[in-house]
Amino acid sequence: MRRLLIVAASVVALCGGQHSMAASPPPKIIIDSDFGTLNDDGQLLAIAAQLQARGRVEILGLTLVSGNKWLRQETAEALKSVERLGIAQQVGVYAGANYPLSHDLATVRAEQQMHPGGDGYLGAWSRPEPRSDADLVAPPDGYASHTELREQSAAEFIADSIRRHPGEVTILAIGPLTNIALAVRRHPEIVPMIGQIIYMGGAFDVAGNTTAAAEFNWWFDPQAAREVLGLPVRHVIFPLDVTDTVKIDKQVYDRVVYGAARDGIIARLFKQLNGYGYDGRNGFETNPAYSTDVWDTLTLAYLLDQGYARRTVQRWVEIDTRVGATNGRSIGHATAQPGLQPATIVERFDNRRFFDFYVDGLTAAVPVAPSPAYTVEGK
Repeated sequence: MRRLLIVAASVVALCGGQHSMAASPPPKIIIDSDFGTLNDDGQLLAIAAQLQARGRVEILGLTLVSGNKWLRQETAEALKSVERLGIAQQVGVYAGANYPLSHDLATVRAEQQMHPGGDGYLGAWSRPEPRSDADLVAPPDGYASHTELREQSAAEFIADSIRRHPGEVTILAIGPLTNIALAVRRHPEIVPMIGQIIYMGGAFDVAGNTTAAAEFNWWFDPQAAREVLGLPVRHVIFPLDVTDTVKIDKQVYDRVVYGAARDGIIARLFKQLNGYGYDGRNGFETNPAYSTDVWDTLTLAYLLDQGYARRTVQRWVEIDTRVGATNGRSIGHATAQPGLQPATIVERFDNRRFFDFYVDGLTAAVPVAPSPAYTVEGK
C-alpha cells in the first residue's frame, strides 16, 4: 500500500508540475509594425491570433508606424485584419508615427541617386502619401465594417502598457522604430520596465536590401534605431544575416495554400498576395523556382522557443545616422563599446521546425469574420 501511495504521490507531483507550467501566464506582446494585409507583418499577426486562441500569447495591441506603406494605408489594412481574424475586441489598433525622426523625401532621393545599391526598395517613399480615404487601396476582402482605431496614440499605448505590466512586455519591433523612440522620449521612466525588444532589422555581415549598407526597417528611420538600440534593455535581433537563409519555397507555399485550410480566407489571401509576386506575374503560381524570405515571423517563433535559434552571437550595436552611403548601416562590435548596448544577434535558424510552426499558424482554424463576397478575380 505504501508503495502505491509513493507512486501516486510521484504522479501527482509530476502532473502538478505540468499543470503549473501550463498555468503560467502567456507572454504579453505588443506588435509594432509597418503593416500589410498578408505581408510578413500580416502573417505574424495571423499566427499570433492563432497562438492567442490557444492561450500561448497575449496580444496587448497592434501599433502602426509608416514604413512599408504610409500610415493611413496601413491603418485600413490593419483594421480589416483584426476584424477578419475575429480579434478586434481583444486587440486594439493604435496609429503611430507617420514620418521618421530622421530622413525625408529629399534626402532619400539624394541617397538613391548618389549611392545606388541594394534592391532600391523605398517602401512608403516610393508612392504618394494618401491624403484622404479616397486615396486608399481597399484590402482584397473590403474595408473593416465595424472596427475603428483606438483613441490613444501608439507611443502612449506602448508606454501605458509597459507601466501596467512592468518587466512583462515583449515588443516585437518588426518595422521602423519611431514609435518606440517616441514612447521613450516622452516617458523615459518606462525603460527599466521593458521586458525585452525582439527586432527584425539590420544587416551585419551581409549586404543591406534597400541600400548596399542598410536594411529597410532601420534605414527608414536611422535616428530612431540608434536611440532604441541604445536603451539598456534586453535586445534580440533578427537581421538579414538570418532572414536571408529562411525562405518560403513552393513546397511551403503549397502547404499553406493547398493544404487542409485551402478554403480559408487566410489561404486565399496568401495565394493572391504571394502566388503572383509583387508584380502580379512572377510568383509561386507562375514560377516553380520562385521564393521569398520570411522576415518578421521568426521573431514570434523565437519568443515562444529560443531553441529555434541555432546560432547566436553577442554584439554591441551601433547605427550609422550620417546622411550618405552608409545611412542606416548597422555595425556589430564584438567587444563592449562606450555608449552601446549588447544585443543577441540570431545568425541561423531551425528552418525545418520553424516552417512546421509557420504553416500551422497560417492554416489552423482561427475564428474569422465571414466574408461571403470574397473573390480573387482572374486567379
